Formats: sequence, structure tokens, C-alpha cells
Amino acid sequence: MKITNLIEVDQFTQNREAFTTDVLMGLSSEPKTISAKYFYDDAGSELFQKISQHQDYYLTKTEFSILEQFGASLAATINEAEIDILELGAGDGHKSKLIIDSFLAQGTKVNFYPIDISEKAMGLLGANLTVSEQLNIHGIVADYFHGLNSLKTISSNKKLVLFLGSNIGNFNRAQTQEFLKKLWLSLNANDHVLIGYDLKKDTDILNKAYNDSGGLTTAFNLNLLKRMNAELGADFEMDKFKHYGFYNPSLGAMESYIISLHDQDVYIAALEKSFHFEKFEAMHLESSFKFSESEIHALASQTGFKIEAHFTDVQNFFVDALWQVQKS
Repeated sequence: MKITNLIEVDQFTQNREAFTTDVLMGLSSEPKTISAKYFYDDAGSELFQKISQHQDYYLTKTEFSILEQFGASLAATINEAEIDILELGAGDGHKSKLIIDSFLAQGTKVNFYPIDISEKAMGLLGANLTVSEQLNIHGIVADYFHGLNSLKTISSNKKLVLFLGSNIGNFNRAQTQEFLKKLWLSLNANDHVLIGYDLKKDTDILNKAYNDSGGLTTAFNLNLLKRMNAELGADFEMDKFKHYGFYNPSLGAMESYIISLHDQDVYIAALEKSFHFEKFEAMHLESSFKFSESEIHALASQTGFKIEAHFTDVQNFFVDALWQVQKS
């Protein structure tokens, strides 16, 4: 697999500066907060792959079953002789492979462009896919829209953008609309997107999934403290904090926090500043939004897409929404 790294040295510097600034602002706010976008360093990406395979985490296996069942229908609906498949945050490629194989089975030539901020994640994906006469793979290390925009002049083929795994739920409602409008702007008329939406469901199922019995979600969240230690010279002690996650039905989202178990001060060398945590003070990390089917239909119409198909599982836990870009 060919990998193109679009992250230049100055962009790494800018990313570090943004991380430093966001930590300063987040730990100075009331309540304290750190953006979930900082979960995914190499260690965080690896931990999330383990979470996705855990028995308590229904999302990955449910979406996998949907793609197994409806992959052929997806390929037949789009029905192109050659297609560019672009995946945002591709992970290890197991779900991508199901989709790609469905297109290959009907004789479509596929140019696959996985886009991920983590080069390590890109390496994991490369191990699960094999280049052939009908399949070209070009990995792109970049943020989503930098990667998408880099492809505008490469090909005139129809495009299918994959945004799977309920990653759309990491945005709040306003950010979701902004993301979808940016995605619409990055594509041409009649291109397609396939987006994974985790549906609202019994709170016990949600709470179990985000508090897995293997402790992986705990490790994933605490890894953010380790990242601040490694990159910003912080002195967080892991055993003085705990992960706490719960479903908020009013917000329609799973909420994740790190709670301080002691009165303590944490020094961050990059900021030359200490931050005080009171005993049992919570630091917000993530709100993972869930959707009703009516909300998904509204999002399509509000952001310039036409619904082609909604593929779901037998329990109606999850939807992979196939939308087509509409432009006048």
C-alpha cells in the first residue's frame, strides 16, 4: 500500500501548539474539559481497536453484520464501472474490506483512499487489504478535509465516502451539521456518502458498551492523561483518577468523564502552570451522541443530501445511511 503523508513538520508543530492551547483553556474552564479529538494518538488508536472487538461493545459487530448483509445491495445501488472509495478514520480496515469486496465482486474497479491522522492506524489497515489489478490502495495521513481536498484533482471518478463506526456521534448537534455541510462542499453532484449512526436504545445496553468489563474504555480515557504527560510534561498519576461514563437521556448522548479521587495539583511543564483538582471533581472528555431515525432523515435534507438507502440490523441498533450529494 502506498502511503502519502500530508502532515508537514510545521503542521505537527501547529498540532502540538493547538493541543497545548486547548489543554490550557480546558483545564482553566469550569467544569474542566479536554476535547475527545485528542484521544487518538497511536496508543489511543490501538486501544480503540481493542474496544471495538470487546463483547460488551455492540457497535462494531453490529455494523459489521449490516455490511455483511447489505454490501452487495450497496454496490448495486451505486453501480459504477470504477469508483473512488474514500474512508475517513479507516481504523484496521475490516469493515472497509467488506465494502470493497462487494464492489470487486460485481466487477467494479476500486481506488481506495483511507484517510487517517495516525500513520500507525494506516499501517494496521495495510495488513488487512491486498492490492490487485482491480484494487488500488493509496493511504493518506492527514485530517479529514485536508485529505479529501487533496483528491479533488486526482480523479473524475464517482466517489463514495465512508464515515463508519458512529464517528459522527463525536460531534454535538451543531458540529454534526457543520461537518455534513463541509463534506457536501468537498464532493461533486451524485457522489455518495455512507455514514454510520448509532441509534437511541435501552440505556442498559449503552452503559454496558461504554463501561466494558475488560477495562479497555477506562484505559482509553486515562491514556489522554498519559498523552499529556508524554507530550506536555504533565505529572498526572493514573491511580489518582478514574473513568466514569453514563447515558444522558436529555442530551441523547453517552457522556465520559475522568474524576479526581483526591484533592491534588497537577503541573504541566509546557504551560509552566499547575492546575488544582478537588476531590471527586469531574473533567469532561466526550459526549457520544445517539440518533433517532427522524433525526437522521432531517440531517440529510438540511445538509444537501438525498437518502438512497438506510441499512439496519435486526435489532435496529444501528443504521448505515447511504446518501447521494445533490447540487443544482
